[in-house]
Amino acid sequence: AAIKSPQQGFKSPLSQPPSSVMFANLLVSALAFNGPALRPRAAARSSAVMSFESEIGAQPPLGFFDPLGLLNEADQERFDRLRYVEVKHGRICMLAVLGHIVTAAGVRLPGEIAYGLPFADVPNGLKALEVVPAAGLAQIFAFVGFLELAVMKDVTGESEFPGDFRNGALDFGWDSFSPEEQESKRAIELNNGRAAQMGILALMVHEKLDNNPYIINSLLGSPVPFN
Repeated sequence: AAIKSPQQGFKSPLSQPPSSVMFANLLVSALAFNGPALRPRAAARSSAVMSFESEIGAQPPLGFFDPLGLLNEADQERFDRLRYVEVKHGRICMLAVLGHIVTAAGVRLPGEIAYGLPFADVPNGLKALEVVPAAGLAQIFAFVGFLELAVMKDVTGESEFPGDFRNGALDFGWDSFSPEEQESKRAIELNNGRAAQMGILALMVHEKLDNNPYIINSLLGSPVPFN
């Protein structure tokens, strides 16, 4: 009888095509998996979940949601940095969505934004960038940079949590709230900021697609004139 070679019928795992739908972080992790390294990585992941699953923002229905693995093996300092960035981006996007809605409704400041260019003649949305002079855009970016570097930060070192920019001056009654109320308000701000980040992205995408950022209004039979 012929002796069958042990190599016959064997297909190397490397010859199999990788799945095109795997997340990038899962693919990297899979390539890194080997016997000695598997348990430490799994333990680090489990430790991260246990450390941060009770943080504000980890709530139903998703709970602790980190599909990109940004908190794998992260410490509290890295988490606070990511939370700081998330809160700040959320605040910017909430202002952006509000500004988009207000200007789309026809509300404008009096006077001119530049010599010979009234605010009333500036179009809505991204199209405004094509009309505002370069010097005007430079002033806007310079002002935002000033806020970023000198104002919207923990200047005095009195911050109690990421995003606390009171700096011993602006309080608005925050200290009068109970710890439960403070936690609730922080969670509300965080969730509203997350929604606003998705919202302003959707407005910009639909404006570039068909100049109809308020597509939901159109679907409901109440289209919003835009530019």
